[in-house]
Amino acid sequence: MYLSGKRSEYLLIAPRAVLVTEGLRREIQAHGPRLEEVLERAGALASLRSPEAEAVRRGLEHLQSAWAGLREAAERRQQVLDAAFQVEQYYFDVAEVEAWLGEQELLMMSEDKGKDEQSTLQLLKKHLQLEQGVENYEESIAQLSRQCRALLEMGHPDSEQISRRQSQVDRLYVALKELGEERRVGLEQQYWLYQLSRQVDELEHWIAEKEVVAGSPELGQDFEHVSVLQEKFSEFASETGTAGRERLAAVNQMVAQLIECGHTAAATMAEWKDGLNEAWAELLELMGTRAQLLAASRELHKFFSDARELQGQIEEKRRRLPRLTAPPEPRPSASSMQRTLRAFEHDLQLLVSQVRQLQEGAAQLRTVYAGEHAEAIASREQEVLQGWKELLAACEDARLHVSSTADALRFHSQARDLLSWMDGIAGQIGAADKPRCPSSHLGLPTCHWQPLSAVPRPPTIPYP
Repeated sequence: MYLSGKRSEYLLIAPRAVLVTEGLRREIQAHGPRLEEVLERAGALASLRSPEAEAVRRGLEHLQSAWAGLREAAERRQQVLDAAFQVEQYYFDVAEVEAWLGEQELLMMSEDKGKDEQSTLQLLKKHLQLEQGVENYEESIAQLSRQCRALLEMGHPDSEQISRRQSQVDRLYVALKELGEERRVGLEQQYWLYQLSRQVDELEHWIAEKEVVAGSPELGQDFEHVSVLQEKFSEFASETGTAGRERLAAVNQMVAQLIECGHTAAATMAEWKDGLNEAWAELLELMGTRAQLLAASRELHKFFSDARELQGQIEEKRRRLPRLTAPPEPRPSASSMQRTLRAFEHDLQLLVSQVRQLQEGAAQLRTVYAGEHAEAIASREQEVLQGWKELLAACEDARLHVSSTADALRFHSQARDLLSWMDGIAGQIGAADKPRCPSSHLGLPTCHWQPLSAVPRPPTIPYP
């Protein structure tokens, strides 16, 4: 600092010394014509043959020598002053450059990397401006280097020291640019780390929200309710799976790129990536479990719904049986009763497969559920089977009733035919006009009666 102050003081004094020297040179030049006149006159006197010619000749030579020495001294002083001024100017510029480089170095040595993504981005913008300033300062370094070469070419006595100072400035400038690049890389890495952290936190929060939905214990109150829940959850699972895979792939790709670029927090980012992938895998597993529970709940409610519907059909068939056994017709025929019964039994055949499916569904559900659900399944199955067995029993009773009623109707019909025939015969016997040949009027019917065992019976309904 003391030397810098001395050089600054000298740079203020040096222009005055240069002006003084230039004034002396102008004065010397102004005396040149006068001196030339005196020398010319002295030369003329020295050429004369006189006792004073020798003395004049010696005076002329002395004056010429003094004049040449004075001019040379003035020129030499001018050169010395110029060289001294250039050296001091160089040292002053070097000191200014070194001070500026030192200030920039202090700014770039800051350890502050920001507390969040936004503050780090602001620091990065400021640092990029500093780097641009350092880059633009390269012209000043180049100008200083040209000053150094000029002094070295001049052969200045301080050439070695000047060369060392220039080399030191060049090293400082290169080191400052390297420090700037290192600082910029550090800020960029911190910025990307904050950005990655934000994306990881957002994705973890998003996964946690989806886990709340996927972990819902609601399984529906009936078949319609669980069907709606299952449809909504299928849409939820599809949308969540698509969005989650895209966001997770983006984070994984970002982590891979930062690790590949040699990020200093590669280990931390790898831990974040592993934790995020584990959370995503747990969410997928939870959604799969939820889908299975809803599917099982749907099967359970479907079983009870089908059981209620089947039991309703069975009861409806039971209510139809009395109308079959007591038809509204005043005088039903045996064939009409049998046709009605066969149609009814055909309808029962359609319920057989439903009863079997209900039994298979109940058996499958019992392998999944236990406790109260298993008891409810078994109870509902037994209620339906009991109603089915009672329906089959009632159907068998109805079949026997229809069969006996048909036999009775046939008996009464044939009995009426026989009574009518016998009435006709009796009338003929009591007639006054007797037939000549009895055998010609005894035309008895060959067959008016068939045994009841010959009447076809409808097929029986097998038990499931």
